[in-house]
Amino acid sequence: MDNNRKMWESLGMNLEAHDMLCEVLPQAVGDVFLSQENRPECMDYYDMVVADIHGIRPAELIAHQEKGGKVFGTFCAYVPDEVIIAGGAIATGLCGGSQFWVPDGEKVLPTNTCPLIKASVGARLGRTCPFFRIADMYIGETTCDGKKKAWEILAEDVPVHVMELPQMKRRKNIDAWADEIRILKDVVEEQTGNKVTFDNLAASIEIVNNKRKALQRLYNCRKSKNIPISGTDTLVISQIAYYDDPVRFATMTNKLCDELEKRIEDGVSVFAEGTKRILITGTPMAIPNWKLHNIIETSGGAVVCEETCTGTRYFERLVDETQDTMEGQINALAERYMGINCACFTPNTARIDDILRLAKEYDVDGIIDVNLKFCGCFQTEKYFIERAVHEAGIPYLGIETDYTDSDAEQLRTRISAFIEMMG
Repeated sequence: MDNNRKMWESLGMNLEAHDMLCEVLPQAVGDVFLSQENRPECMDYYDMVVADIHGIRPAELIAHQEKGGKVFGTFCAYVPDEVIIAGGAIATGLCGGSQFWVPDGEKVLPTNTCPLIKASVGARLGRTCPFFRIADMYIGETTCDGKKKAWEILAEDVPVHVMELPQMKRRKNIDAWADEIRILKDVVEEQTGNKVTFDNLAASIEIVNNKRKALQRLYNCRKSKNIPISGTDTLVISQIAYYDDPVRFATMTNKLCDELEKRIEDGVSVFAEGTKRILITGTPMAIPNWKLHNIIETSGGAVVCEETCTGTRYFERLVDETQDTMEGQINALAERYMGINCACFTPNTARIDDILRLAKEYDVDGIIDVNLKFCGCFQTEKYFIERAVHEAGIPYLGIETDYTDSDAEQLRTRISAFIEMMG
């Protein structure tokens, strides 16, 4: 802890405020994770990462910088980490998922901005998150109006490069995203002093694909009738995927999957037989936002899949590794990332197809659509999601919430009733 404190001080963090956050986190981890019964032994690794979330990985990032390396902070599943890694840099997720950071964000943002944006801005300006202090440059994107304006505010405090994400998925839009990836390559080369070559881009594509494959394997385990791991534990694994070293993460997640597959073979489940299987869809759940999973899984349900950016959208599609030119690699990256079905796109019927497909694959009993307050894209798309799910005959519950606990008991009542209604 002393070494961590020296590190935080060197980053210019607000130690007094940060101490308040550090006091709360261990209790939250204990209440949400360690209170669960019959957890897989390999969750020890992820527990360690979360327990020292502001220590272990930040120290690794700083060590990389001390050797002359660069760190890029990202906020979205659309930013291609492959290009950053190919430039000899490290990509780390930056989204804020705690109410703790929201007040500092509200000092410069409207109150009716989504909590994810307010928390992300507040984490930087309030100087209470080491990841936000360490990153040499932020990579933003134009997924929503709130983010676009937030990048302008952050750019006054830290270098920001914004990628223009097209809002449709026509051929010309995919080609435009390929151009944005080429521009990102130039930015990475300029910042790092390293050349992004065909060979190192091929290597980084393989690295990130291996991380995706590990997550795919993890999620496949959740399709089993006997559920070997809770949705709460899976959520924190998916959140850590944005931060952790990708090679180490894939190794540890595959090790966990070895244990889960053995559990499936032995008929071990973390839930009682007959527990209702829930699919969550909606907005991302950035660390440490564990509220809904915890409520669902302590109210008689089991979350078996997430159609979110901290779920299937992050890992379902692989980048084609067979390209033999850099131009082909960049086009393959563009195709893969434009295959993510975010509500920022119009039309976005493919997301409905994804939800209905996943509901069948994971044999779900019901779908809970969880959207953060003031997220216009996802809240408006709820209209189409609810209609399609009802037409498919699947029980549906729509929820709008934020990072506070003020609605926790109301949500528990609604979710308990929803689960009970399924019989």
